[in-house]
Amino acid sequence: MNQLYAEAGVKRKDTAATMGLRILMFLGVFIGIFLIMLGQLWSYLGVALIAVVFFFYPRLSVEYEYIFVDGQLDFDRITGKAKRKTMLRIEFEQVEIMAPFNSPALDSYNHIQLEKKDFSSLSKDSKPYAIIASADNKKMKILFEPSEKMLNMIKQKNSRKVITY
Repeated sequence: MNQLYAEAGVKRKDTAATMGLRILMFLGVFIGIFLIMLGQLWSYLGVALIAVVFFFYPRLSVEYEYIFVDGQLDFDRITGKAKRKTMLRIEFEQVEIMAPFNSPALDSYNHIQLEKKDFSSLSKDSKPYAIIASADNKKMKILFEPSEKMLNMIKQKNSRKVITY
């Protein structure tokens, strides 16, 4: 058996919203410590506040992993470097086109209302690819950053659907 297998991963860049949430969480920890020092009734509230912060803080660290196996592409989200969830699975039979995000080959899809799924790093120097696919009677635009090995294997399996210029 000669299966095509490739995987790639990117760490999501922190946005202004996640930075703001981290600052609020640090303030929450300080407020929780202050409430613990106030007294017995307030200490329960302080401990609860600190517990909530330590529960949600790791979820702000997001990574995406892409796994390509014989015509199937999985998009997994990894939060806190521990919890993995498969966000989307597509078969390349459902894919209409795959091209670099700013490619002229995608111009004909700009006027269509597409559901957008962004699994890229949001970094300025990244080179994301876009996939236009149909799933559940909906067309969607999927952004991701494949490795060179993954691109070669996707081209090998579906050469007419992949554009790399």
